[in-house]
Amino acid sequence: MAESSFDIVSKVDRQEVDNALNQAAKELAQRFDFKGTGARISWSGEGIVLEAESEDRVKAALEVFREKLVKRGVSLKALDAGDPASSGKVYKISASLKEGLSQEVAKKLAKLIRDTGPKGVKTQVQGEELRVSGKSRDDLQAVIALAKAADLDVALQFVNYR
Repeated sequence: MAESSFDIVSKVDRQEVDNALNQAAKELAQRFDFKGTGARISWSGEGIVLEAESEDRVKAALEVFREKLVKRGVSLKALDAGDPASSGKVYKISASLKEGLSQEVAKKLAKLIRDTGPKGVKTQVQGEELRVSGKSRDDLQAVIALAKAADLDVALQFVNYR
């Protein structure tokens, strides 16, 4: 019987993030509680910048953006937002998107699978992804459930299931 395998990755759908950003920008422009606060959200290179004239309004703008990300199916673990920083009269929050499994997280996940996962399942770190292979598809599904239950600080996706 051939071996089955899948990859554990951490990727973000940029189009969904862009859609969430555009929806949040529309809401910031239309909502009454954001009128006259200079609240804006925009791309800044690879990152996202939120601006407003008060600290509580920029935090509220971040919450609006988070709500839109959740509605579009993007995990909040992929968003790395800083604290509000004062820049003249404007408060700014810089946020970035976390993608790819770091070597440290991949090794931690591989160790978890080896220690508590089904026997006969092999793991292999390949760059920014972790390949899991085994003879039984049921074992691989048990590994997926185990990885979902693990409390890691990254958003996990399971791809190339064969």
